[in-house]
Amino acid sequence: MSTAPHIPPGPASPSRREGARIKSPAVLLAESGADLEGHGLRRTMGLFQLVCFGVGAIVGTGIFVGLSDSVAEAGPAVVVSFVLAAVTCVFTAFSFAELGGAIPVSGSSYSFAYATLGERVAFLVGWCLLLEYGVSVSAVAVGWSQYVNQLLDSLVGLRLPDALSAGPADGGVINLPAVVVIAMAATLLVRGIRESAGATAAMAVLKIGILIAFCVIAFTAFQDGHLSPFASQGVAGVTAGASVAFFSYIGFDAITTAGEEVKNPRRNIPIAIMICLGLVTLLYCAVALGAIGALGPDAVSDKPAALSLLVDQVTGSAVGGGIIAFGAVVAIASVVLAVMYGQTRILMSMSRDGLVPRVFERVSPRTHTPVANTWIVAAVFAVPAAFASLGVVVNLTTIGTLATMAVVNIAVIALRRREPGLKRSFRVPLYPLSPVLGVGFCLYLMYGTGWTTWLQFLVFLAAGALLYAGYGRSRSRLVSPRTGPSEPSGEPEPSAPPAE
Repeated sequence: MSTAPHIPPGPASPSRREGARIKSPAVLLAESGADLEGHGLRRTMGLFQLVCFGVGAIVGTGIFVGLSDSVAEAGPAVVVSFVLAAVTCVFTAFSFAELGGAIPVSGSSYSFAYATLGERVAFLVGWCLLLEYGVSVSAVAVGWSQYVNQLLDSLVGLRLPDALSAGPADGGVINLPAVVVIAMAATLLVRGIRESAGATAAMAVLKIGILIAFCVIAFTAFQDGHLSPFASQGVAGVTAGASVAFFSYIGFDAITTAGEEVKNPRRNIPIAIMICLGLVTLLYCAVALGAIGALGPDAVSDKPAALSLLVDQVTGSAVGGGIIAFGAVVAIASVVLAVMYGQTRILMSMSRDGLVPRVFERVSPRTHTPVANTWIVAAVFAVPAAFASLGVVVNLTTIGTLATMAVVNIAVIALRRREPGLKRSFRVPLYPLSPVLGVGFCLYLMYGTGWTTWLQFLVFLAAGALLYAGYGRSRSRLVSPRTGPSEPSGEPEPSAPPAE
């Protein structure tokens, strides 16, 4: 059995400068167990499982449900919108890959900000991650409900009543299927990461197969005329479409939240990020082109369960649409599972630092999972899933995610300056141009979300700042008298078995 390497204090210790409160990468690694198991978590995920986890976190509501909204904004040029959103993700993915390989801990963007820009910024990043991972679970669950109805209609000719399958904003009373899928995901997550990763891998393979099958069917009915006029809404339409399409890529950064449960994380995290982003971009562009080419933009725009309906029309049978609906049900359920996983690991890292209540860092010695954390997250985000509209949460989640990604790009530059000798298994190409472009593209897509979304986001950030000032700042373990400002803090970690 190997032991965790000794990580010396001194220059690597957290900054004592008032207002900065920077926690060094060395301390983050020491607290998490470095490259071995840490904090009661087990390293059971290999590269294939990690890639499937990434695909599971990304491919879901954004393409199965959100495609129609993107087409409504950009028309046939939605393909360009997907590429623009992907380019934004590529630059940021480079930054995530470098930071994920250098600091392989569960905190993702939150931990990266803590190691570079300080505690205050890190808390606001964590606050935005609560929005990204948590609220997107609600949005994804709402989309799952739409395809459940489509599947039931295809199989037995029945649909759930609107009162039980939609929130008040959409003409119903409660979205019961959305609550059910969150509860199912939480149940699987508390059983253990091995079971969760296995289920996610199976669902990821299935939904990729379903999307490929959709493309094959759609391209049999492809007509060039449906792509003209290509950019009917001009550049503004493409930009707005990209801002909406960006929601389809949310989740690739969840790969870095598995930093303490991945085998050989310094190698596997950067590779998995690049594979996932490339694969997903190819799939999205092919699906969008096939859908519009088959029936035209008007048949896709603003249609619920659009892909299933398109297959029904192309094939003249409800069987094909039923298969697509089944694939969507599985795909979206896997997103709920993967994104909820990321949410709980973010909260675990924040709790470890004292910035949120300690209940979120407790790990079950039997399942090696944060059980209470998982059920709290499920309960809290089942509420907006049951009663909120999909469109409301999508825009707010998108702008919060883009802001977080901009911070990650800045963090790469800051860490290069502060820790030039830090071990990095991957380095951002074309540095510093690449992270600067990443910030620029994020700001550009944030601009496209509209002023009402900006207003909501500013209110959300203000609430986060007040929460930090009133709770997190005084309870931070970085300056806790109980542990001292330069040592890892918290209770003794549960013992963990040797790495597999």
